[in-house]
Amino acid sequence: MLNPLSFLIRNKSVPGSSAEIENIPRHVAVIMDGNRRWAEKRRLPKVAGYKYGLEALRDIYNTCIEIGIQYLTIYAFSTENKFRPKDEVKYLEWLLIEAIDTEARALCEKKVKIRFLGRLDEVEPSMLKKMREIEGLTSANPGLCLQVMYNYGGRSEIVDAVKKISELSKAYGELKIDEKLVSDNLYLAGIPDPDLLIRTGGDMRVSNFLLWQIAYSEIIVTEKYFPDFRKKEFLSSIRDYSNRIRRFGR
Repeated sequence: MLNPLSFLIRNKSVPGSSAEIENIPRHVAVIMDGNRRWAEKRRLPKVAGYKYGLEALRDIYNTCIEIGIQYLTIYAFSTENKFRPKDEVKYLEWLLIEAIDTEARALCEKKVKIRFLGRLDEVEPSMLKKMREIEGLTSANPGLCLQVMYNYGGRSEIVDAVKKISELSKAYGELKIDEKLVSDNLYLAGIPDPDLLIRTGGDMRVSNFLLWQIAYSEIIVTEKYFPDFRKKEFLSSIRDYSNRIRRFGR
């Protein structure tokens, strides 16, 4: 029986430089999977994978800046992740706050604009305060736009958009329901859909990530666990993308 996700391409990393890449995607989205398996393989505590994953993320956003990618959207914490063991969730919350503190200066120096998107009304208040602080600090930056999807689910995003449209209808009367109206009420409103979705860790699924926006995204799945997905592997994925012909169903 045909795997319904058989169109996903498993990416084999090959050496090379960014100079060889001609067709740079405008927007790349990344499902950062495999952190726990990376740690287990090395007989480390599971949470160690997230710490090393942060180093990989730094590599990726620096490479985006280097080669001219305008938007990077990462899947940091899903609406389902909160059901993981409490100690692990608490560590992830601490690591995010730590990352905000340690990366703030670098993000500003590199002109990165960061936004946190998801059901943030459910986020612990002190963490939300940190998120809003760095958003304000980087809001005028003209460089890479980094979207951190936190307490995020693709279905939840669509449900929330429907609720917003319903409220607009009550306030302004009947609206013309079309794709633009839906897009304008999603968390990523005003941001072009991802040209490329990368999933690390080898699993062949999209895991409730950007369900509306990835309708025509190119997809690459790599066996590399996220902590090992560094500049070379990221450039290999961009090179793979640059060699594809996008038809958008035409």
